[in-house]
Amino acid sequence: MSESTNSLPTVDHSKEYSPNEKYAKSLMVTGKRKWVLLTSLFGNFFVLLALYNGVISVLLPNHVAAIDPANKANNLAIVMTTALLFTIFAQPIAGALSDRTRSRWGRRSPWIVGGALIGGLSIFGISMMTTVAGIAVFWLMASVSLNCMNGPLATVIPDRFLPENRGIASGFVGAGSTAGGTVGIILAGYLAWNLQLGYLVFALAIIACCFAFVLINKELPSKDIQIEPFSWKNFFKSFWVSPRKYPDFGWAFLGRFMMFLGYQGVVTYQLYILQDYIGLNVQESNYAIGTISVITLATLLFSGLVSGFLSDKLQRRKIFVFLSSILMAIGLVIPLLMPNLMGMYIYAAILGLGYGAYTSIDMALMTQVLPGGGKQAGKDMGILTIATVLPQSFSPILSAWLLSTFNNDYSYLFIAAIIFVFASSFFVLPIKSVK
Repeated sequence: MSESTNSLPTVDHSKEYSPNEKYAKSLMVTGKRKWVLLTSLFGNFFVLLALYNGVISVLLPNHVAAIDPANKANNLAIVMTTALLFTIFAQPIAGALSDRTRSRWGRRSPWIVGGALIGGLSIFGISMMTTVAGIAVFWLMASVSLNCMNGPLATVIPDRFLPENRGIASGFVGAGSTAGGTVGIILAGYLAWNLQLGYLVFALAIIACCFAFVLINKELPSKDIQIEPFSWKNFFKSFWVSPRKYPDFGWAFLGRFMMFLGYQGVVTYQLYILQDYIGLNVQESNYAIGTISVITLATLLFSGLVSGFLSDKLQRRKIFVFLSSILMAIGLVIPLLMPNLMGMYIYAAILGLGYGAYTSIDMALMTQVLPGGGKQAGKDMGILTIATVLPQSFSPILSAWLLSTFNNDYSYLFIAAIIFVFASSFFVLPIKSVK
């Protein structure tokens, strides 16, 4: 049967498999089901990152600034840092628990739906807050819930795609993530005049999308999988992955951490950069973010999908991650040389090319360095995701410190970002198990 018509996973019944091995092999998708799942992953990560970027880059900064304009940078750092303190371990814990989940709906689906529902309601709750403390509490609730959804959702790649297909799968996820993040900023920029409507749109979108995902891509029941007896000691002990025993895992973590520490340090403050570094007013800056996002969208979609295809075809990951990191560092130099709106447009184009390729291939690389061949994929993918979540929350602290130290000179945000992003490119080189 041709690959285009072979829509059901197959298990070689001539071999003896454990219940867990049978379950894992039965989850793998081929044929039409593969493309349906790819499209669904694109859509879900599109909406998730639209929410994250729209809320973090536009709605929250506008909301915080409206409450206390004089202390907007420090207050935004408080909101982000509060979420950090509670969400840093949300994904690995949710991932580990999803590895152990036995239900008629499978291991990941209950977490995807539950996290989206609570997260969406919390996002809408932010719209009714009139204090920075209230915003911080509801953003904390939203962040924890969405991270509990995001971890199991990302684990769908090692769960359901063969290693040789993970480049294109990561390409779809990367393209959906970066395109969604761009569109989210555009949409949020146009909705910034009505913050409550903006929060509502993102809340409804994430809830609807995740419910649709689990209905369209039904997961097999996991009631028969075998799990070890639960032990709090072993549960928490499992979150330590020795970099000596699994060095490739450690290098992948460090590289991703450095990349996102640099990237988020600029993106989180992009609205304030346009206002205080470029010199635009509030209305001009909100519209400029939309234009910048359109430019980024065009370049990242191209680079994300093309690099994912080429990576699978060549069966190479490291060179794509290395070169995309260098390209992003080059893009971050432009606003220093051209501190005007045109410089920001050029920066957006180059950054989009690099970021699209990076997010597409880095996830495929991560799925291939998981300890134990991915037997605890939910937990291990969650640990790697800390390298994304931690910088998202920690970078505002660093950025606020830089602005305070250097008299609100936003050029130092770009300098710091260049250093971190450039350094990240070299952490991928020592990885030996992936070409």
